[in-house]
Amino acid sequence: MESGDPRRDLGERIAGEIALSDEPGATLRKWRTDFDVSQTRLAEQLDVSASVISDYESGRRESPGIGVVRRVVFGLIDIDRGRGGQYVRQYARLVSAGFESDVVLDLREYPTPRPLSAFYERIGGEEVVSGPATISGHTVINSIQAISQLSAEEFYRLFGQSTSRALVFTDVTTGEGPLVAMRVVTPTPNAVVLHGLSREDLWEHAPALARLEGFSLGVVETPLDEMLEELRALS
Repeated sequence: MESGDPRRDLGERIAGEIALSDEPGATLRKWRTDFDVSQTRLAEQLDVSASVISDYESGRRESPGIGVVRRVVFGLIDIDRGRGGQYVRQYARLVSAGFESDVVLDLREYPTPRPLSAFYERIGGEEVVSGPATISGHTVINSIQAISQLSAEEFYRLFGQSTSRALVFTDVTTGEGPLVAMRVVTPTPNAVVLHGLSREDLWEHAPALARLEGFSLGVVETPLDEMLEELRALS
């Protein structure tokens, strides 16, 4: 792979994260599951037994050296390439938008517009304030990192290719921060979804601000990893 190739850049980033982790096996497992690759499939790709992968991930086997880590990581990327390269394309979109993975957890465009009601149903969410009926993509954002790090211009880039999307904010307590942030973003997205709180936990002024700006407002309490898995299956 050539220098500047998103696959190489992503591979080196993941390999470095695993090698520097206090729990390399757990970090390896996290990335394997993010790629939606089973231990058996990865073992086949690397021509080893599934127990080898299991032993590394559980810590039963001595932490892998950087050579093994790189082989595992690029094995995952090769599997992704064989499936059409969805994960690497996702990474390339984030890089091109200028975001780190601690700010944007997922950013996707849909081939055709999707009913917003189906989006809420998919993630186990609840619509508190109704808005536009469809979305053409979604972005999942760590609210603390985004609000503390991004300028208004950078915040707008979270929209990806279209404002016809759902912005899903994680690490939320009441939703006050994301809703106030929406006041400085023009135009606004079709939907703002607050992860990790119920309707009862919602900031009392949030519904009024959503109605004023004209976007759908929703809440979702589905565990983050489970929600991300559902969202990755949408595109």
